[in-house]
Amino acid sequence: MSKHGKERWNSNNTPRVRCSCTNMRIVTVHGPIPPEPPEPPRPPIFAYVTNADDDTVSVIDTSTNTVIGAPIPVGDSPRAIAITPDGTRAYVGNRFDNTVSVIDTLTNTVIGAPIPVGDVPQGIAITPDGTRAYVTNVVDDSVSVIDTLTNTVIDTISVGNFPEGIAITPDGTRAYVTNFLFGNTVSVIDTLTNTVIDTISVGNFPEGIAITPDGTRAYVTNVVDDSVSVIDTSTNTVITTISPVGDGPVGIAITPDGTRAYVTNSGDGTVSVIDTSSNTVIGAPIPVGNFPEGIAITPDGTRAYVTNSGDGTVSVIDTITNTVIGAPIPVGNFPLGIAITPSGI
Repeated sequence: MSKHGKERWNSNNTPRVRCSCTNMRIVTVHGPIPPEPPEPPRPPIFAYVTNADDDTVSVIDTSTNTVIGAPIPVGDSPRAIAITPDGTRAYVGNRFDNTVSVIDTLTNTVIGAPIPVGDVPQGIAITPDGTRAYVTNVVDDSVSVIDTLTNTVIDTISVGNFPEGIAITPDGTRAYVTNFLFGNTVSVIDTLTNTVIDTISVGNFPEGIAITPDGTRAYVTNVVDDSVSVIDTSTNTVITTISPVGDGPVGIAITPDGTRAYVTNSGDGTVSVIDTSSNTVIGAPIPVGNFPEGIAITPDGTRAYVTNSGDGTVSVIDTITNTVIGAPIPVGNFPLGIAITPSGI
């Protein structure tokens, strides 16, 4: 055997292995690599609907688009509804007994005594930190401020004539209130001082209002003009008016990404879609039920839920195709307001 051949063997005739590798690591495989764990199930999203003629609130499971449980009894002629950012409470304005009911969304029962507010509460909005609920009172031209920790009114703010809709900026510093009669204005409230700091002229009979997620624009429905006014919130001036939308625009909601505004047209039973980048109506109006009023959009932006006050139903719009999906969901009599729980609750 050659010299080189001998170098390949040890003295006991076992193979000699040479390796010039450094930093070697031995990996032991005990079996196939396990798959990634499945994502935890998403928490359910619920839509809460006020039924004015039944004095109740219906709850819709948006995963099945069915009403769950019995209607929740509240006060006399409920209209407005808003849900706290943590999803644990729903505040309901009862128009004919001048109160606000508070629903525990875990048990879907009213907790505590009704909260006395002003005369005919019409709209409700809750601050992003969940500490305050602002309630418009149409007959006494005021806004009641509720401390949500104690569920008591801590302030009352005078605004314009017949205040209806209300929306709060994402940073919680301003509340915008539509004044429906005799003036056609929007009042701007500083929520730190709870005083009106500006008044903005808009179209005829302003009712619904929604603010974009970035807080830069407020969209106001003008019922008689069949139009929507767009307010620049940095200057509190109207920068454009979108007209026409539909017949008698009332409710309005903006998608979570801020690209679309959905408007209920009570006079022709449709929903119009506004492109917020161009402030123009896009596509044909979407047919829904009779006398659509309230509208709310799911946290993922894929569905819009519309109350049809003349039918006692809720229509569901697919916001990708802008078509109604499924049959209308039966709720109570004369459904008006609607609010949807946030995601991750």
